[in-house]
Amino acid sequence: MHVGILGGTGPLGRGLGLRLAQAGSSVVIGSRDAERAAEVVGAVQQRWPGRHLDVRGAANDGAAACDLVVVATPWEAAVATVRPLAAQLGDKVVVSVANALVRQGREMHALVPPRGSVSAALQAELPRARVAAAGHHLPAADLEDLDRALAADVLVCSDHEDATAAAMALIGSIGGLRPLDAGSLASAAAIEAFTAVLVTVNIRYKAHSSLHLTGLEQL
Repeated sequence: MHVGILGGTGPLGRGLGLRLAQAGSSVVIGSRDAERAAEVVGAVQQRWPGRHLDVRGAANDGAAACDLVVVATPWEAAVATVRPLAAQLGDKVVVSVANALVRQGREMHALVPPRGSVSAALQAELPRARVAAAGHHLPAADLEDLDRALAADVLVCSDHEDATAAAMALIGSIGGLRPLDAGSLASAAAIEAFTAVLVTVNIRYKAHSSLHLTGLEQL
């Protein structure tokens, strides 16, 4: 799969890009600054020599040209980033991984963005696209460490069945991740907000915990 990651130079975008490339996808790390994207890709390639990762850097419009596009910008920049790319994104599957959070002391607090979730705000901005929400609870540091085994459930939701299927296939291509269909995009508000709780737990226990749902072992 040819995957573009808007705002892919941040920790989560880098980590997802590395894991997807390791799984066999061709990945374009996008940024407002193409040179910055190229520098980041050069650095990760140097960190993992011999891995033959199909990753390159480009401006965000280069990432938006891919078959499937992930929005990994900071949450407050997500809508502004996709707005000028609406024509390129068209009716593609767009996967939102952003969480609206703010740090207060040793806790993370969830904010309520317009329309209740970042994912819903992106769907409103891109009415032709098929937006799915996924990957919100994954620890970026673990994703970036290709020597670390992953073991986590990933909740996926969308108002479009084909977008849910595409996002689940994308997540499922990464070893150790189990995608779970969490219903319509209305679920994104709760999924995104819960990230604040999980990050707060990780801060308090100095951990990189992720999500695992019991009772689904037969899947």
